[in-house]
Amino acid sequence: MAEEGQKRALLSVSDKTGLIEFARALVKLGYSLVSTGGTFQELHENGIPVSRVSEVTGFPEILDGRVKTLHPAIHAGILATRDPSHAEQLKSMGFGRFDMVVVNLYPFEKVAEKTPGSAEELIENIDIGGPSLIRAAAKNHENAAVVIEPSQYPGVISELEATGDLSKETRKRLAWEAFSRTAEYDAIISSTLKDALAIREEHPDRLVLPFRKVQDLRYGENPYQKGAFYRDIFLKEPCIANARKLKGKELSFNNILDMNATLELVKDFDEPTAAVVKHMNPSGIASSQTISEAFVKALGADPLSAYGGIVALNRELDRDTAVSMKSIFLDSIIAPSFHKDAMPLLEKKKVMLLETGGLEGRKTPGLDIKRVVGGLLVQSRDLSRLDPTALKVVSKREPTEDERRDMMFGWKVVKHVTSNAIVFAKDTTSVGVGAGQMSRVGSVAIAAKKAGARAKGAVMASDAFFPFRDGIDAAGEAGITAVIHPGGSIRDQEVIDAANEYGMAMVTTGMRCLKH
Repeated sequence: MAEEGQKRALLSVSDKTGLIEFARALVKLGYSLVSTGGTFQELHENGIPVSRVSEVTGFPEILDGRVKTLHPAIHAGILATRDPSHAEQLKSMGFGRFDMVVVNLYPFEKVAEKTPGSAEELIENIDIGGPSLIRAAAKNHENAAVVIEPSQYPGVISELEATGDLSKETRKRLAWEAFSRTAEYDAIISSTLKDALAIREEHPDRLVLPFRKVQDLRYGENPYQKGAFYRDIFLKEPCIANARKLKGKELSFNNILDMNATLELVKDFDEPTAAVVKHMNPSGIASSQTISEAFVKALGADPLSAYGGIVALNRELDRDTAVSMKSIFLDSIIAPSFHKDAMPLLEKKKVMLLETGGLEGRKTPGLDIKRVVGGLLVQSRDLSRLDPTALKVVSKREPTEDERRDMMFGWKVVKHVTSNAIVFAKDTTSVGVGAGQMSRVGSVAIAAKKAGARAKGAVMASDAFFPFRDGIDAAGEAGITAVIHPGGSIRDQEVIDAANEYGMAMVTTGMRCLKH
């Protein structure tokens, strides 16, 4: 038991990292220690003087450990202020004060990461006493410091050794981190149990999402804006948030946006595919028999715009591909892996390298979230895939097999281009991209200008219907021979008639794929 006036700390941790060193330091600083089950055993076996919680409460741990610290002798000692009336009440009840609470929570996340995790197992690993202790100490942080992570131990001990106590600023910081942790913990439980308990509600009234910081960024969209990058702690899909940086500078806000756009584009392709993206839109993308051929074709689609771009590959980056990259300045390269023979060449380049792991079939359902001032827009991720047999030929001429192949390629690309979006494609390579224009014919004009003579014999993909025939006229004049678009305009017949006048094959998908 603590002597009169002796400071007292309650320790109950599932993560034992650094526990022994921290506890020894507290004892050396004059603290009396109280602990629970496994933590008590750890301390006791290492020769550290410690009392059981049951000695304080007068009750044993019960219900298979579900109830250990839920007792007035514990919570009154944590929540009591320095008010004389509180001190008198503690004394009359025979309770002592706690000056520090050191708690981390049951490893719910680790259980939740199991595939599959049963609802029963998840529920059994929901910590009740831990969050209650943390929140009580955080509420009363002026009198009971709260420590929730082993990473906090060195700073706490250092300050106690230097000044004998923790400053108000430190206590405030620890309390805020504690409330953030319990909020995250509850968000993890909410997100996980929704699936485990088969709650069929796609967009619930309350949306709580557990995200954890990956890193601070060099800056936001502009140098005067601060930025940070957070990841969904449960998403295991190969993505930018889970990629491993092998080489290069620190990431910026814009780097991550462009990298994400590039990687998600090539993940839609089964065959070897390479993409080069600038400002969220592809300057070039191509599929081929090998990844090196695909990169050369993608680079050749618009070499001027590719300068300083982001490259993503859906196959390992081999030496041949690295040789092809030698003469072009690139900001970043993303690939499932990097062959050892390619690394000597890449090490010489001033370029960032990100390794994602295998991409095959690795897009998982989830939420697509966009921020607006004062709110969030939430929708399901666009994981749509177009069934080739669902295409409806609306023109007089049937498309050739090559045109069908390129239309399917163009459709996969156009869903990743900012609307109004137009893609010209030939031989499974983009030859012209028109993005983000206020009119669809404006996007066609840009794609035609980018393509030049390569538009002759190419196909055109549009992310939405053509409201007028002017887009078809512009494409026909450029040399486009086939068009794929959703259809559904009140002027569809006018658009079809225009295609027939140019001898184009035209198919409709019945679905649009806008990206804003």
